[in-house]
Amino acid sequence: MTSIARDTFGTIDGESVALFTLANDRGAVVRITEYGGTLVSVSVPDRFGESADVVLGFDTLEEYQTKSGSLGVIVGRFANRIAAGRFQLDGADYQLAINNPPNHLHGGEGGFQRALWQGEVEDSLEGLGVRLNYTSADGEDGYPGEVKVEVRYTLTKASGLRIDYYATTDRPTPINLTNHAYFQLQGHNQGAIHQHVLRLKSSQYTVRDASGIPSGEIALVEGTPFDFTSPMEIGARIDQLESGGYDDNLVFDGWESNGRPRLVGEVIEPVRGRRMELLTTEPGVQLYTGNFLDGLEGKQGAIYDRHHAFCLETQHFPDSVNHDHFPSVILRPDETYRQTTEYRFSTL
Repeated sequence: MTSIARDTFGTIDGESVALFTLANDRGAVVRITEYGGTLVSVSVPDRFGESADVVLGFDTLEEYQTKSGSLGVIVGRFANRIAAGRFQLDGADYQLAINNPPNHLHGGEGGFQRALWQGEVEDSLEGLGVRLNYTSADGEDGYPGEVKVEVRYTLTKASGLRIDYYATTDRPTPINLTNHAYFQLQGHNQGAIHQHVLRLKSSQYTVRDASGIPSGEIALVEGTPFDFTSPMEIGARIDQLESGGYDDNLVFDGWESNGRPRLVGEVIEPVRGRRMELLTTEPGVQLYTGNFLDGLEGKQGAIYDRHHAFCLETQHFPDSVNHDHFPSVILRPDETYRQTTEYRFSTL
């Protein structure tokens, strides 16, 4: 039975913060809060008909405000890293916060993930949803221009979680939005994700330095630990990475598409038989394996450690503002930023 509910998750400075619960008739249940536009939980059945919450998160609003990890949040204005927090746009130089030394990460000290969005429920032909809006002021986190952002979460009738992003600006500005959900398809409290099998339509990746900044080279994945063009366990080659796990941008084949979401990959969890397909309009994805999780206490007292989850953060490439040959991330006043990503759940 499909349903949608709006409850209070807590308050910030006396203002109520909503928690939305979406359910479809296939047993999928999704929860989203206005704080950070955060995806709080995704519960879906396994091949035995048993449901589990497959995203990491916290039980309370206060924990989302005070604990690290950026679990499930909307990331902006610029997802991923900008080298030394610097970029030049139309002849002007900008300096952003260095919150991930020596670089700027995920929009800075504030960012969309710490904003209080305004949410409303939606009912469409595709399914039940939530529409979230936020206005980022000119100069917020050092970025130029006032940006109006809308994010729509939809739980489809086919158990897809679709996220549609829109933005407009009154001045040229970089923008690169994503969701930072951490997935564990056996259940959020089930430990390491090494046996999850990943396939991505990505025959190239952006080579990076030790701090996560691309050199500018786009290299072939063949013969490297980044080759998931054929199904491969996430943990099969993870020990070959000097960084302690994956935190890398892979380039989707045929990303110069017509802007419509396309199937670019899937993850299979073999024990419980859950499958998650990935569809997106974006040119790349940051594959991250929770390398910096270190005993973080999450929902129902679960302890999240390194490699206890994976992220597939669909995006434009890191530091694109400083690489002219990367797909552009500059939004101008006569344009509308659009991005769609869907995580589609099923069983084997």
